[in-house]
Amino acid sequence: MAASSLLALIDDIASVLDDVAAMSKLAAKKTTGVLGDDLALNAEQVSGIRAERELPVVWAVTKGSLKNKLILVPAALLISAFLPQAVMVLLMLGGAFLCFEGVEKVLHTFFHPAAAREEKKQLKNALVKSPQQLLAFEKEKIRGAIRTDFILSAEIIVIVLGSVADADLLTRVIVVSLLALAFTLGVYGIVAAIVKMDDAGLWLSEREGDRVAIRLQQFMGRGLLAAAPKLMKLLSVVGTIAMFLVGGGILTHGLPALEHLSHALTSQLLDGLSGWLAATGQALLPLLFNMIAGLVAGGILVAGFTLIKRIRGQDSAAH
Repeated sequence: MAASSLLALIDDIASVLDDVAAMSKLAAKKTTGVLGDDLALNAEQVSGIRAERELPVVWAVTKGSLKNKLILVPAALLISAFLPQAVMVLLMLGGAFLCFEGVEKVLHTFFHPAAAREEKKQLKNALVKSPQQLLAFEKEKIRGAIRTDFILSAEIIVIVLGSVADADLLTRVIVVSLLALAFTLGVYGIVAAIVKMDDAGLWLSEREGDRVAIRLQQFMGRGLLAAAPKLMKLLSVVGTIAMFLVGGGILTHGLPALEHLSHALTSQLLDGLSGWLAATGQALLPLLFNMIAGLVAGGILVAGFTLIKRIRGQDSAAH
């Protein structure tokens, strides 16, 4: 009896682990876009810190991110257990927020370049201040990064939860917990590598010697120094595109009319095509539809919030 019970328990555990592996793969795939934005934003948040303090700052933000997960993961699991209908509502709100944030980011980049230059100027000024002012600046950067992480972590966890909403409670607990931990360590591990990329490049470029190996290291160092700022810009662009793809995809999936429209347009545009053209179109057209849906939704939300601000501003001026 004991042996059979043990075998049954092992079989149950194996079954759960199999479900967890499958669900984790699906959930991780769906959150890739948000992670791109998460990575870009957090790398930007810790920029401007002194070189010797970069890794301690990243570690401090990582600990803050883990604390965020300790709040968000149980809260999300409780909602899924006792109010599962709210998961889709939260997912839609998260998707709408991603679209709103993406449009605001694009508008800020193209129509408010002076504000971006002022932010860079403040970063440079902070580096020549007193030790006490530098410490205060560093703490503020950490708090800002942790606040940013809280918002992005909430989005990621809701997307993961939406991906495993039909699974049993134990599978949901394991998948959400493991992915939350993996995403945190993965994102901030990459952030640490990015913020130290220029230091590694400088060290390699200053190697002395005429040997071929030394020259190769110097060449690699100069390449890293040149690539570091471009990588940050690329991450920012990719992260913004991902916000529209993921946010628009969530809204399209949550609104049946939009999902039917996406399928109808894809079928109509691919009518008569076959082979690799049809396969490529089948993969890319829904993504393009999601991105357009995200742009439109974000534009509507930004316009609405801007209108509300102006009306409130006029009311305040009148009073």
